[in-house]
Amino acid sequence: MSLPPDVSRSASAAEPAAQPAPTSRRRWLYGAVAGAAALGGAGLAWWRFQPHAMQDGAEAALWGMEFDTPTGGAPLAMKALQGRPVLLNFWATWCPPCVEELPMLNAFYRENASKGWQVVGLAIDQPSSVRKFLDRLPLDFPVGLAGLGGTELGRSLGNLTGGLPFTVVLGQGGRVLHRKMGQVTPDDLKQWVHLR
Repeated sequence: MSLPPDVSRSASAAEPAAQPAPTSRRRWLYGAVAGAAALGGAGLAWWRFQPHAMQDGAEAALWGMEFDTPTGGAPLAMKALQGRPVLLNFWATWCPPCVEELPMLNAFYRENASKGWQVVGLAIDQPSSVRKFLDRLPLDFPVGLAGLGGTELGRSLGNLTGGLPFTVVLGQGGRVLHRKMGQVTPDDLKQWVHLR
C-alpha cells in the first residue's frame, strides 16, 4: 500500500523560497551612505573655503610688516597705508584663479585709487617667478614678496588651509572688514568699494 504524497512538502518544494528584498535595502543603504558622504564632502569644502577666526594681534602685526618688492626698491611698509581702505590679496604665479583675478584687481585699483583705496598684492612665491610674471603682466598697485611667511600671515588672518587666492579688506581704521577665500568676483568688488 502506498501512501499519498505529502502535499505540503511538494508545494513548498515547488515554490521558490521567499527572500527578503535585500536589493531594495541595499539600494537604500548605498543611497544613505552616498548621501552622507556627499554631505560630509560638501561640509568639508565649505569649511575649507570659509575664513576662520583670526589670531589675536593679527591686525596689529600686519600693520607692522614690511615686504621686499620685486623691483628691489624700498620695501613695502604696511604702516604707510594705514588710514586708507586696503584690499590685500594673497596670490601666486602658479595659481590660475589668482592670475585670472589680477587684471580685475588692477582695474579696481585704477578706478578707486582717487577715492582713497589701496590694493596690495602679497606674492606667496619665489621672487624670480614674480619678477618674470610682472614683466609680462605689469600691475599698477604695489606687490610685496611675502614668500612662505605670507602663508603664515594668511593663517593668522583666518586662512587656516593656506589656500589661494585669499583676500582681506581692511577699513580706514585698520580693522579687517571682510575676508574671502577663493577668486574675487566683480560683485565682491562692488560690495567692498562701499566698505570703509
